[in-house]
Amino acid sequence: MSGQSSIALKEEGNRHFQKGDYVAAEALYTKAILSDPTNPLLYTNRAMARLKMSRWDSVIEDCEECLRLSSLSSSSSTPGSKAPGSKNFKALYYLSQAHLPLKNYDQAVSYALEAHKICAETHDKSLAAVTSQVLKCKKERWEHREKLRRREEQELEGEVVEILRGEMEGLLKGSDDEAEKKETEKMYEDKIERIRAAFERAREKENQRRPNPPDWAIDDISFQVMVDPVMTKTGKSYERASIEEHLRRSETDPLTRAPLTIKDLMPNIDLKHACEEFLNENGWAVDW
Repeated sequence: MSGQSSIALKEEGNRHFQKGDYVAAEALYTKAILSDPTNPLLYTNRAMARLKMSRWDSVIEDCEECLRLSSLSSSSSTPGSKAPGSKNFKALYYLSQAHLPLKNYDQAVSYALEAHKICAETHDKSLAAVTSQVLKCKKERWEHREKLRRREEQELEGEVVEILRGEMEGLLKGSDDEAEKKETEKMYEDKIERIRAAFERAREKENQRRPNPPDWAIDDISFQVMVDPVMTKTGKSYERASIEEHLRRSETDPLTRAPLTIKDLMPNIDLKHACEEFLNENGWAVDW
């Protein structure tokens, strides 16, 4: 009875969600959870509605509970059976989306990568969306780190100038010779000007137009920096999400038109590490 009731409530919640009535959907998902509190999938339904309402902390709570219940289900399953497991990709995907606006960048990247790994292993059709989330998280984390770095540089510039001014003031106070004071003051003002000019040149260099990302990092289907490159039989590498989506439409090599299936794809580990390193240092390239 309770199982049927929770399913009916969930389906009604889905109908409200599809209409954009997220408040009503959340309320119905909550009723479904009260009816069947051990069903982990109900928590991701409610998390989905709460995402639409920007209730980030509540999304995190629901997804963590989903993962906890999934873990219990996995540990109690019989050997060799395919239980949901503790790694529910939707919960991980939603966790990434909730942590990002809270500026928990490392958590957002980590959960997105976990979700991506599961989608890649299961060839889930959501792989493209999860790949986009990985790129978005990495870009925003890079931007945040850049802001911190620039702030630190500005603070360092100010500290260096203050140290020089302090030294100058000390020398001026210890001298009664006006000519010597003027010479000392001019020497330090010149130093300060050179310091400021050096910092300004560094800033101008950073603000110059960046070159295009290297060709080896770009997927020829999506034209984005690759997250998980895989090779075809010819040795050509593509983003996994892009080539799998292509192969669902046509089981042919995009370049040669020869027969090709998802099973023929091989991970390009070296290129994956190179792309990851490039993105960590050049997050701007996500939107090149």
